[in-house]
Amino acid sequence: MMFTKLYIDQLDEGYVILITGLTIVFFALLLLAAFFKFALPVMLYIYKIITKGRDKKIKDIPIETDKRFTGEVAAAISTAIHLYLKEQHDSENAVLTIKQARKMYSPWSSKIYGTHQSLK
Repeated sequence: MMFTKLYIDQLDEGYVILITGLTIVFFALLLLAAFFKFALPVMLYIYKIITKGRDKKIKDIPIETDKRFTGEVAAAISTAIHLYLKEQHDSENAVLTIKQARKMYSPWSSKIYGTHQSLK
């Protein structure tokens, strides 16, 4: 009789936890949907007003060139990067040795001393 009452109480607690969790999750999803639907466009509009930046097109941006940056400079930089990255990789021995560790017997890890008593 006591066991069935305890079992029913656990089921009731489980349902309470289930309903509470589902309510929290769906409320959070509704809150996120409302944020992305209403608050985000308002925030983006306010940001655009604050920055007052005119949208530039790629063809409107002037191309600035540096006359000192020649092909020789680019070749020297790329050679230095290549040598630096090549130097980082070490050649290691690909042989892997695995030694089996001997396990000592311990009553703490023994399965014959169970920590739970079975309900009968």
